[in-house]
Amino acid sequence: MQQFQNAKSGDIVLSLADRIIENRAYLSEIDGKIGDGDHGVNMAKGFGMAAERIKGADMSLAEALDTLGTVLMTEIGGSMGPLYGVMFTQFAETIEKSDRIDAATFSAMLHNGLDGIQAIGSAKVGDKTLLDTLVPAIAAFDTAIAGGKSFSEALQALVAAAEAGRDSTRDLVAKIGRASRLGERSLGVLDAGATSCALILKSLAGGVETRLQPA
Repeated sequence: MQQFQNAKSGDIVLSLADRIIENRAYLSEIDGKIGDGDHGVNMAKGFGMAAERIKGADMSLAEALDTLGTVLMTEIGGSMGPLYGVMFTQFAETIEKSDRIDAATFSAMLHNGLDGIQAIGSAKVGDKTLLDTLVPAIAAFDTAIAGGKSFSEALQALVAAAEAGRDSTRDLVAKIGRASRLGERSLGVLDAGATSCALILKSLAGGVETRLQPA
């Protein structure tokens, strides 16, 4: 069984912030096609602010996730701040008392983050939102573990499903938010939230995978 230490793993969140900041223009470009065009700017602002607080603080993964979630909920506007804010806060609450995080704990963390998002929003899979990335990614992780795959292999399955989910939003009509006003005209464009969610999950999975050790 593979696991990783919660302590000193806060740098995973710094790498995650780097990915979002690197993709600021891309995320805003996607969002501009069917939304406000500010998704990348807002996300980069929030993740950047959180990174400044995490740098040099020797945080655990739980502490860093809580810092990120709190900043996103309180410091950035738009619909995505609260959604991602509650997701990361729920992640943090799930693992805060775990010295070592195994696949079962990681799965519980993902599910609790999803539950947090669903508690404050009405979107469902197929509505062209970040859930089209997050839900299949979690399902793929759980399926891999249930099938006897290692933590590392399950993380790879999660990333593949997240990217497939992101890509699926091209063929969906937006049902939620500003893009929903466009109706059929929202077809053919990736959803910005689904795209940022795929970036987040890929970076998170990569950070965890490099830290995995035998139990």
